[in-house]
Amino acid sequence: MDKFVTILAGGGGTRFWPLSRQETPKQFLNISGNDIMLNETIERFKGIIPQENTVIVTNRSQSVLLESIMHSSVLKSNILIEPVARNTSASILYAALFLEKQHGDSLMVVLPSDHHITNDAQFRQTLDEACTVAMETDKIVTIGIKPSFASTGYGYICYESKPFMTVPAAVHEVSEFVEKPNFKKAQTYLASGNYLWNSGMFIWKTSVIIDHFQRFLPRLFKSMLPLRNHPGGEELTALLNEIYPTLQNISIDYGILERSADVVVISGNFGWNDIGSWDTLGAIFPPDDDGNIVKANYLGIDTRNSIIYGNGRLITTIGIDGLIIADTGDALLICPKDRAQSVKEIVDMLREKGMTEYM
Repeated sequence: MDKFVTILAGGGGTRFWPLSRQETPKQFLNISGNDIMLNETIERFKGIIPQENTVIVTNRSQSVLLESIMHSSVLKSNILIEPVARNTSASILYAALFLEKQHGDSLMVVLPSDHHITNDAQFRQTLDEACTVAMETDKIVTIGIKPSFASTGYGYICYESKPFMTVPAAVHEVSEFVEKPNFKKAQTYLASGNYLWNSGMFIWKTSVIIDHFQRFLPRLFKSMLPLRNHPGGEELTALLNEIYPTLQNISIDYGILERSADVVVISGNFGWNDIGSWDTLGAIFPPDDDGNIVKANYLGIDTRNSIIYGNGRLITTIGIDGLIIADTGDALLICPKDRAQSVKEIVDMLREKGMTEYM
């Protein structure tokens, strides 16, 4: 059975505004200083799955930019373009039907495009073990992250104590998916030892996930079924334009994972962070002696525990503590670090006011 990776690369990265925009979202940015996050994702599974077996799902507004900057190993024919965003369920079913049509029943790894991982070797080992579980069973396999602190920004996976199997790592049946908790609950989850962070990484056979769509999301499955044997070309574009606006806007977590009894989890401990917002930049860049992360032309006095990002013009601060300052020339964001998750609300306001030139 051939192995393929599907990378979901159509998100907007709204919590990284104003750096992340609709046409240049976070996954297309070189945040680490090495390469864009999408290409780092492709490099990460090298040696486990052939890089030419990469399928990328993106949206129409980002497709031209994607083709110009994506990893050289990715085939243009493996770029699936969605006319409108309809959440992860539609993206994953589109990719699963594409892989089934092109290659028959295959092993399908689903990865987000914008995660940061510090230990690539350990990631590859964990991914290889997860692939073995999915190949040998008809289970939906997810990689959970061993929590290092009581995070309120991640969803959690509660798992059964007794292992389902070992490969050699322990694999556990999932008993519950939990949405982002408050701090008190997060502390309880951390202390219990039976919870992992939900990384959004999944591994399954295409036959298994397509069957789950038919069982749990039958309306979505029926709507997208014409893609199964479609010859492609301009007629496919027309079909996608017709069906996509009618599709359910639902995540794979809500639509299938939380409802299936066939989900197992393998624990990962490879320095993972989803770099979802400005306050997570410390996972990539160590703070200075004053607790500041600075990527700007900058001078400051009595400034501590802050994030300062700029793209050229001088930024100066005096006597601040715990702020995010992000300047992109046409837009400036200033907010407390503990309100970093609220940045997406600014993007919603821009949309409501028709200020799309800043989105």
